Amino acid sequence: MRAYELMVIFKADTEESTVQTFINRMEDTAKEAGGSLEKTDKWGIRQFAYEMKKQDSGFYIVLEFLAPNALSEIDRVLRLADEVIRHKFIRLPLDEAHRRGLAGALV
Repeated sequence: MRAYELMVIFKADTEESTVQTFINRMEDTAKEAGGSLEKTDKWGIRQFAYEMKKQDSGFYIVLEFLAPNALSEIDRVLRLADEVIRHKFIRLPLDEAHRRGLAGALV
């Protein structure tokens, strides 16, 4: 399995329940793909260095996944969501995945 990190920036006025619904949906999608959601880190509201989509701040979350391949369904859902300002998938290098304790990361 491969280790991925996903950062999502929601609009600052997005309710906590909406954010949690997205997290649950991402976890379910990862499980359907044969992977798992290993860690969720909510950073809270942060100011942007520049305006994005007419917003000057956003609610940040960072998720760590183990999955056999890139999770295209999660990418599709995030692109269509009005609450999401930006998102970014990163495939973690093997040594970084092991450093973070993502033991299932093989290649």
